[in-house]
Amino acid sequence: MLGLASLRFAALRSCASATGCGGNTSQLADGGRVSFLVPEVDEVDTAPPENVHKWRMVVAYDGTKFKGWQYQPSPPTIQCFLENALIRITKLDRKKLCLVGAGRTDTGVHAWGQVAHFTTPFAYDCLDSVHSAINGLLPPEIRVREISAARPEFHARTSTKSKIYHYKIYNEAIMDPFHNCYAYHSAYKLNPHAMRQAAKHFVGTHDFTSFANAAHNDRERRPIKKITRFDVTEMGPFLQLEVEGTGFLYRQVRNMVALLLQVGKEALPPDIVPVIIAARDRRELARVALSAPPHGLYLMSVNYDEEILKPPEGSPPISFGRTHQLSKCKLTFY
Repeated sequence: MLGLASLRFAALRSCASATGCGGNTSQLADGGRVSFLVPEVDEVDTAPPENVHKWRMVVAYDGTKFKGWQYQPSPPTIQCFLENALIRITKLDRKKLCLVGAGRTDTGVHAWGQVAHFTTPFAYDCLDSVHSAINGLLPPEIRVREISAARPEFHARTSTKSKIYHYKIYNEAIMDPFHNCYAYHSAYKLNPHAMRQAAKHFVGTHDFTSFANAAHNDRERRPIKKITRFDVTEMGPFLQLEVEGTGFLYRQVRNMVALLLQVGKEALPPDIVPVIIAARDRRELARVALSAPPHGLYLMSVNYDEEILKPPEGSPPISFGRTHQLSKCKLTFY
C-alpha cells in the first residue's frame, strides 16, 4: 500500500466558472435569487494547458472501507488511492494530474461505472501497460475497468448527460450474510406496486430541495433536477430501485429511497411524494423518513454524448485490461 505522506498538496481554489461549479448566486424556481458562499474544495480541477493530454477512466469500487470518493488523506478515499497510484506511475503531482470524478459518492457507497479524467504533459503509445500498473498499485476493492484518451473539451463532471444509480434491498425475514455489505435489509414485506406508483411522481423536472442534505463542502446548490426514469424491479429476494437523472443533490437518491421504503411498508400512501416535493423543505421529509443507509447504493453508469467520447485522432486504442493465457506445456508426459 502506498504511503499517504508522499502526496503533494496542490493549492485549493473555489470554482466560479459557468462550466465548473457555478457562481455565487442562484435563480430559484419562484423567480427570486439567493447568494451563497462557495467554499474551497479538495478536488484539483484546474483547466489544463493546451499542450497536455487528457485521459478518461471508468472505475469500479467496493465503498465499504472508504470515506467516499472526494479527496482527503485520512481516512483514505477512492480519489486519494487513485491519485497515489497515478503519482507513482507518472511522477507528477496532484496539480498537474488534475484528477476529477464525475460524482462524489458518499462513505460506504459503491460504484460500477464511476468516470474520472486526469491529465499528463506526455502521451502514451499503449494504454495496456499503464492500465495494468494502475490496478497493480490499487487495493483490491478499487479497479480501473477502462482507460482511454479523451478530447481536450471532455470533462468527467461537467460533460455529463445523465447518471444511473441502483439501490438494492434484500426483502426477506433473514438477511443473506453474503450480501450484508451490499444491500439494505428490510424485514418488513414491501409492496412493490405501491413503490412503483410512488416512484412515478419523481419522474420529471422538480425542485428537490426536500430531498437534499446540507453538506459543508457543497458547491452552489441548484435544486432543480430532471429524473427521466425511476424503476422498481423484483429480482427474487431483492428489490432493485433504478433511477436515472441529469444530476442529483447531496444524498438525494438515498432520501428518495427512504420515502419509497415507507410507502413500500404501507406506512404512507404513494401520493405523499408530490406533497413532500412541493414543500421544498428537508424537514418535511425528516418527519416521515430517515435517509436510507449507503451500502445499498451503487453508481452504475455516467452517460455522455457519443461525440464527446470519441478519442482524438491518432490516440492509442482503449484499454479494457489484459487477459492472460497459459502457454503450452512443454513437459513430457509419461
